[in-house]
Amino acid sequence: MHPFLAFPPSLVWVSINNLSKSEIFLPLSAKITQATVLVLDQCNTLSFAAAVDPMRAANRQAGRTLFEWTFATPTDAAITLTSGLSVQAAPVARVQRCDVLIVVAGFEVEAQATPALCASLARLGTTARSVIGIDGGPWVMAKSGLLDGLSATTHWEDLEEFSRHFPDVHTVNARYQIAEARMTSAGAAPTIDMMLAFIETEHGAALAGKVAASFVLDHQPDPRRPQWRRPLGRFGSRVTTRAHEMMENNLDQPLSLTQIAKSSGVSTRVLQSHFRTHLRTTAQAHYLALRLTEAQRLVTQSHMSLHEIGLATGFASQSSFARAYRRAHGASARAQRKAGLPRDQI
Repeated sequence: MHPFLAFPPSLVWVSINNLSKSEIFLPLSAKITQATVLVLDQCNTLSFAAAVDPMRAANRQAGRTLFEWTFATPTDAAITLTSGLSVQAAPVARVQRCDVLIVVAGFEVEAQATPALCASLARLGTTARSVIGIDGGPWVMAKSGLLDGLSATTHWEDLEEFSRHFPDVHTVNARYQIAEARMTSAGAAPTIDMMLAFIETEHGAALAGKVAASFVLDHQPDPRRPQWRRPLGRFGSRVTTRAHEMMENNLDQPLSLTQIAKSSGVSTRVLQSHFRTHLRTTAQAHYLALRLTEAQRLVTQSHMSLHEIGLATGFASQSSFARAYRRAHGASARAQRKAGLPRDQI
């Protein structure tokens, strides 16, 4: 770190040089951002870390405190993350004010969004400069009225139900969404990108770039990019990527391979060749796997009837749905629903 320059206080800047030829200049007059991180029970551990660690890294890269945070929980009882880690903090009702309110949630969020919790969020949301919702956090924000009239996203598993429950919120399928003073993220990985955007807004692109480099992030995906239920991985081609996107967007009314190929700009034969070369399967098998993966999610995580699930995943006949489901998952849909397969095993 360079020594302070001998200028009047209003002009004093500090330069941070961390293993790089580039330098970041930050005004010493910049105020510290006070954040309250509200953590709900069964929060995803990675989402929790993605919310907090970028602020810690920003302080380290800046060489001084730019962010301070305290944790809060819905009540005075400790909460448990999905990894088994326990967080003991003061209840959010005792928080008087904060610059930024960050809500991190995961499973069973609807039951935890009590009237008392929502009242605390509504109160803090009126004075906080920003409110950030992560994973299941947007659900609590929406139930507290903090997203009315704004665009927001949440994890793809909850998008449809979120949209039905909160008609006053414009639900979008995106990695993360920024709407005025509200930021919402779909899950752990997009949260890192969103927090980098937040750091850039607070303290500039140079610092955000330093934080990204400290996490060895060499690219930042477009936040508007839709979430995929089943990412292709690194072996997909442009053709299979386009086809995969069309398939995911049309699970309830499957498209013909001719339609998919035409929209992808190739012949049906070339489409099949791309799937065999890059994904080691046929286009039909890939499409069916997407539909049956979604069917299993709905069987184990929703209250939809099996008939409704069959229709939602493109099966006009319940008998064909039952046969395909058993072949794919080794048990009937009815048996898996009765067994209550845990969500994090899907």
